[in-house]
Amino acid sequence: MEEEDFKKLSNPSYDLEREKEKNSEMLMEAYRNLLEIYKKYCDWREEYYPIVSLWTIGTYFHQKMLTYPYLYFNASKESGKSRSVRLITFISDGGEMVNSMTEAVLFRTKGTLGIDEFERASRKGSENLLELLNSAYKRGVKVKRMKKVKTFTGEEQQVEEFDIFRPIILANIWGMDSVLEDRTLSLFLEKTTRDDIANLLEIWEFDEKILQTKQIIRTSCSLCSVVTLQKVYVDWNEYITTNYTTTRAKNYTKLHLFKKIRDSGLKGRMLELSFPLIIVADMIGEEIVDEVIKSLKIIHIEKNQEAFLENKDVLLLDMISQMNDNNEWHSVKRITEDFRQFCSSNEEWMNDKWLGRALKRLVVIKERKRTNRGIEVKLDIEKAKEKIKIYK
Repeated sequence: MEEEDFKKLSNPSYDLEREKEKNSEMLMEAYRNLLEIYKKYCDWREEYYPIVSLWTIGTYFHQKMLTYPYLYFNASKESGKSRSVRLITFISDGGEMVNSMTEAVLFRTKGTLGIDEFERASRKGSENLLELLNSAYKRGVKVKRMKKVKTFTGEEQQVEEFDIFRPIILANIWGMDSVLEDRTLSLFLEKTTRDDIANLLEIWEFDEKILQTKQIIRTSCSLCSVVTLQKVYVDWNEYITTNYTTTRAKNYTKLHLFKKIRDSGLKGRMLELSFPLIIVADMIGEEIVDEVIKSLKIIHIEKNQEAFLENKDVLLLDMISQMNDNNEWHSVKRITEDFRQFCSSNEEWMNDKWLGRALKRLVVIKERKRTNRGIEVKLDIEKAKEKIKIYK
């Protein structure tokens, strides 16, 4: 906690609850303004507006979060992705747009970073940059570099440390590495047919509502946000470790919020990415929590469906889960042929050797034997049925 914040809490006349209430009112005004602004300049799917609006507000105090998701716009040319990145970056805290991304830009600058045409950062030789981006969504990751400094005895090498945790917006046409995409909330854009949006000029600095909204957010990001965030993370972990039945449940300040998160179906990495936005929504109002959870669930389902279709291991698991559980021996060669038909693919790499390794990775082999006809296995079909539920 900052010294100034500590002094506020120590003041007997300081009314924390009143400040929370005042902040909620201001953040509600900012949130409604952002919905209006983004709908004026950008033609997105309806569920994207609450997510981007809350993400924008959160950039002003993202350092208090444990993680902060990247926003990723994937779209073809002239679909409004560059405009979207420019506008969000302009409104966000300390926003800056870059087209030529380097390691130095990432760890020597601060504030929200918008990276358009991200394909350039994905070319050969950018491996170190991508490694940094894979970590910059989480608080506490440091980058160390050696720096030459002059001393009385000559030049010396000293360690220079950088904090790379920051809000980042990415946009490109061709998609991205799956590890990095796993840190993003992926938004897909289509070319707009609305001339009333496409023909607007990008004069953000002259839009009074945008400037007013930025000021409202800056003013509202005060002490109560800090105190609330710290307690929410601690209480959530206790809520989970006690399997939602702790006797202290009645003392939780955010029990209503935890129940909504639990019932949302958001889990694992998607929960980690969604948690900051849900916290911001809760600082504004309960109805905003409902709005953003609904939108996040849509993105979560789409992401699972996409992964389901692209991930051959998951497809193999799906096929096995549909087999008859009669404890028979199955030829690996025959399973391979069946799987090629199942996913309508005849790729060369999808052979007996690959399938044998995939079955081992999925841990669905109960027994294995070698015969004069090749390798045969007994499959744990019940386990496959349980595992596939995660993806459906």
